[in-house]
Amino acid sequence: MSKMLALLLGSIAVLVLVFSLMARKDSPAIPSSRGTEGQPISLMIYCAASNRAVVEEIRSAYQAETGREVQVQYGPSQTLLSSLEVSRSGDLFLPADDSYLKIASDKQLVAEVLPIATMHAVVAVRKGDSKQITRFEDLLRDDVRLVQASPDGAAIGKLTREVLSQNDLWSQLDAATEGYRTTVTDVANDLIVGAADAGIVYDAVLATYPDLSPVELPELASATSQVSVGVLGFSTQPTAALHFARYLTARDRGLEHYQKFGFRVAPGDYWAETPEVTIFAGSMLRPAIEETIAQFEHREGVRVSRNYNGCGILVAQMKGGQHPDAYFACDKEFMDQVVDIFPQSVDVSQNELVILVQKGNPHKIKSLRDLTREGLRVGVGHEKQCAMGWITQNTFKEGGIQTEINANVTVQSPTGDMLVNQLRTGSLDAAVAYLSNAAGSADVLDAVQIQGISCSTATQPWGVAEDSRYPQTVARLFAAIASTESQQVFASQGFGWKLPQ
Repeated sequence: MSKMLALLLGSIAVLVLVFSLMARKDSPAIPSSRGTEGQPISLMIYCAASNRAVVEEIRSAYQAETGREVQVQYGPSQTLLSSLEVSRSGDLFLPADDSYLKIASDKQLVAEVLPIATMHAVVAVRKGDSKQITRFEDLLRDDVRLVQASPDGAAIGKLTREVLSQNDLWSQLDAATEGYRTTVTDVANDLIVGAADAGIVYDAVLATYPDLSPVELPELASATSQVSVGVLGFSTQPTAALHFARYLTARDRGLEHYQKFGFRVAPGDYWAETPEVTIFAGSMLRPAIEETIAQFEHREGVRVSRNYNGCGILVAQMKGGQHPDAYFACDKEFMDQVVDIFPQSVDVSQNELVILVQKGNPHKIKSLRDLTREGLRVGVGHEKQCAMGWITQNTFKEGGIQTEINANVTVQSPTGDMLVNQLRTGSLDAAVAYLSNAAGSADVLDAVQIQGISCSTATQPWGVAEDSRYPQTVARLFAAIASTESQQVFASQGFGWKLPQ
């Protein structure tokens, strides 16, 4: 498995977790600057002190651009987590390390998680450092006054303890620490006023302290925090909260401020008041994903333009220059044909080819060979227009009866739904289609399993275009499609599940 694909699967796992925990409730499709009673929307965000300077700048820009008010409560990450858990009020949670978001997700406090940036732990000293602190051992000297943020309340303290404990260095640093402060900014302020000679802070914090310099130590090389923002599951205005979260994490809005303040930013979406993402999907997938997409639009306040069709037709459109943000193919063969647009994909589900017949199977069809009987009217998928048709012909070929069956084929359709409709009206005696095509028609149709043919199962992969303007929004949409609730819909439509848990 490539590193990129492993990262994709890891991101999916986190997003699927939070989507599986959130309750599916309707919310306004398009965010408004006014609440339900005409009052201006006011959001509450719990934010780590390490992000205060940059969030204040973003908040000011957001309010000026949108007219929406954002209130912020700053503090240590653990303290904020405890506060929102008790109060169960507010809209967003932005800790200094996403380990707190994982805890919040496990406690069903957070729905969506949007990545922002990373910060690295460094030793801060005053410029012109008279103590000449250059290595870890210098922090242990008797003449060096070292302060830290509390490991029980602040993310930087927790991270430092975790990393140094792996090399049995924490006990030494703990013993050499003169005092623990509430937040990382308290540590920096101690250095400014001369109350300490060294302190462990995030590198990004130093952007607002020009009189301090960073000292990078190899012992802290792995001490990196992922900064993300979470939408609280109990927010009474999730669409508005997501509106601000998208602004905060947009590469041409909030992330520009984060980069200016020394953070290493994540690849974000471009900003749009109401983003519109485009999805191409095989027709057979529509019953499994349509309702999930509609719910996603409602909650996020975005538009999702869907193009359902035979995968051969979709591939032709993409080769002709149409580039959707994401493609959900009916089979891997049709994802491979556009690998230049979707270089990384992940297998999501499986669908089995079956022989569909009228209820009671009046023609007593039990196998593919029975479809060669003289006078039978057989329907199949179009080999060039859809994955179903391509797989059907391979299945006939593997069974050694391709020519004989095709002699009875009277209909070639780009979608399985068309074949089902003709079976229901009596225009066909049998059709080779996906098991999912028969979902909802059990009262009038029977499905005959195809035995002994290895290629009769199709695998459905999902890919995101490299040039998508909204990769993070599309990732959240996929998290909804991959959620436990969505898996149940897939199962009810006759699909098997492939995505790793």
